[in-house]
Amino acid sequence: MKIIAIYIKPQPEPQKQADELARWLSRQGVTVVQKMSSPPQPGVDLQDLDTAPPEVECIVVLGGDGTFLSAARWAGKSPIPILGVKFGEVGFLSEINQDALYSVVGSVVDGDYQVEERSRLAVRVMEDGRQVTEQLVLNDVVLNNATLARLAHIPTWVDGEYLTTYRADGLIVATPTGSTAYNLAAGGPVIHPAVAAHILTPICPFTLTNRPLIVPDTAVIRLGLEYRGADVSGVTITFDGQAGMPISHNHAVLVEKSEHPVRLVKLPAQSYFDVLKAKLRWSGGKQ
Repeated sequence: MKIIAIYIKPQPEPQKQADELARWLSRQGVTVVQKMSSPPQPGVDLQDLDTAPPEVECIVVLGGDGTFLSAARWAGKSPIPILGVKFGEVGFLSEINQDALYSVVGSVVDGDYQVEERSRLAVRVMEDGRQVTEQLVLNDVVLNNATLARLAHIPTWVDGEYLTTYRADGLIVATPTGSTAYNLAAGGPVIHPAVAAHILTPICPFTLTNRPLIVPDTAVIRLGLEYRGADVSGVTITFDGQAGMPISHNHAVLVEKSEHPVRLVKLPAQSYFDVLKAKLRWSGGKQ
């Protein structure tokens, strides 16, 4: 008997759809696990061991991209395929429309579906040489200075070689999947998910020649903070916009490619460029 999890955005419409889908799946002989998504957390709960049961064969996400990112965190290191069904305004991850829900889920039940792997980042935060937390992120890890009228000074190394000290409101390290998220809003490039790369994008840099940089996904990136008195007190690090913590000059952040990608259930007839053109509302007729 198959076991499918339904991961739900905490709103009436997705909850109603989840209940209807659960009844339909039960009639197909499928065991259903329902899980409500949690709102983004201001801190990182180091004791939070809540992950998807290993026997789950697929996670159906009813919500937007934020819900999908939350579901990916719930999946943890398990290679469980994830199917995103869009209920939000903009969705690059939750790309299945509601009207295709039952046909696509039916294909999943029958085992007739394709899976695309998306790379993730393994992020370790160290404090005085001791690891404070390790997080997996699908989109991005962000250092951001929330202090009014203050710049963060972020020294950056790539594979042990000093690159520069970014003077900016913050710094984004994104995956190709995350290139269409905060990275894009901050002026970073759109990178196809098949490209093996990480993106470093400064947020409102003081030096205009500090532009986004693409490095190989084999690179290990190290970020720090220069001690600037009160200037560093407002800097936080966030993981996929789902959790975060304050950091100081005593912390170091190590970012590298994770060994545990996210596996997305894909529609065979829909390409990445179809999604990109639709979400970014690019004009032009078909050739």
